[in-house]
Amino acid sequence: MTHTPHDVISPAADHAERLILDGTKLAWHMDRVQAWERGERIAPITIDMALTRKCNASCSFCYAMLQNSEDHEITQEVMAGFLEDSAEMGVRGISLVSDGESTLSPAFAFSIKRGAELGISMANGTNAILLTPEKAEAVLPFLTYLRVNCSAGQPKRYAEIMGMPERMFDRMVTNVAHMVRFKQEAHLGVTLGLQMVLMPQDADQIIPFAQLGIDLGVDYAIIKHCSDDEDGSIGVDYGKYAALTPLLRQAEAMSTPRTQIVIKWNKIGVGNARSYSRCFGPPFLIQISGSGLVAPCGMLFNAKYSKFHIGNIVTQRWRDIWRSDRYWEVMNYLASARFDASRMCGALCLQDMVNRTLNEHVKGTIPLVAAAEAPPAHLNFV
Repeated sequence: MTHTPHDVISPAADHAERLILDGTKLAWHMDRVQAWERGERIAPITIDMALTRKCNASCSFCYAMLQNSEDHEITQEVMAGFLEDSAEMGVRGISLVSDGESTLSPAFAFSIKRGAELGISMANGTNAILLTPEKAEAVLPFLTYLRVNCSAGQPKRYAEIMGMPERMFDRMVTNVAHMVRFKQEAHLGVTLGLQMVLMPQDADQIIPFAQLGIDLGVDYAIIKHCSDDEDGSIGVDYGKYAALTPLLRQAEAMSTPRTQIVIKWNKIGVGNARSYSRCFGPPFLIQISGSGLVAPCGMLFNAKYSKFHIGNIVTQRWRDIWRSDRYWEVMNYLASARFDASRMCGALCLQDMVNRTLNEHVKGTIPLVAAAEAPPAHLNFV
């Protein structure tokens, strides 16, 4: 089952903008693609990172439990230098998601505001438990998007799936409702969304989750697959997703002019199979752990993958890590015939759509050309 990238219109924006939530925006970054093709050492378009590895949830599907590595504290001072380096290098977007709950970090609000001041698009994925009205109002004006991880639409199931007390469901709902009101009152351009990471056994929450997004009035509520490592440690049965298609179609059809219900068909339909062997994505979209570890992707954070570890932003300047031969040795190895992503990687990584697009481009099957249409929203998050 193959679908084209899912574009939706954000109806709450002052002017209609497309949200590409199930594809890639590389066609609007052809300058970086062409520099990469010339063999230049390019800066990432997007960095996905966390400010800490700590989390106040214990989600049943959490990949972070597989990512243990040496821990360091990312301080405000570390982030000040990191953000300055990123702006100087030409990084275009930074999403605070990765392997920890960044709202737990004392550097959270500072990092978002400082990054925006430096001209970097900033975003955050959070469970929103700590995003009280005061904290939310401090960061929303500086964010491109804020996505709330909420993998259930009912309190009891929320507690079971997210690993938190039931009362946290009401706190999350209260905080999201305030963010929606504040966005409207302050006429902010930030996109607010909910995200459900769907394990096949939690299909009973598909419709309640969609309804929650509609009731809260967020811009979108997205339902996505669950990633697993190459050993299947989380235990995702990808063969069971196909049977959920009718329920997912029903949820998708619940979309309203205000809230789009989006299904990540491009990944849910593929399962754990990869159509490519070369990993070209990390130079464009790299991940950094909440421990400060720089690695090509989150699936390689664990200490057992140390041969892919490049440096740590807590103990080294980010610009020096990026300029190092070590950085490019790892990137070149992943893109070489010596590495086979189809058998050496876990399923449905963050870079998957970028990898699919670049592999088709390199093979000449579907050449990547500069987009003729107007840029979509969230342009700098590829």
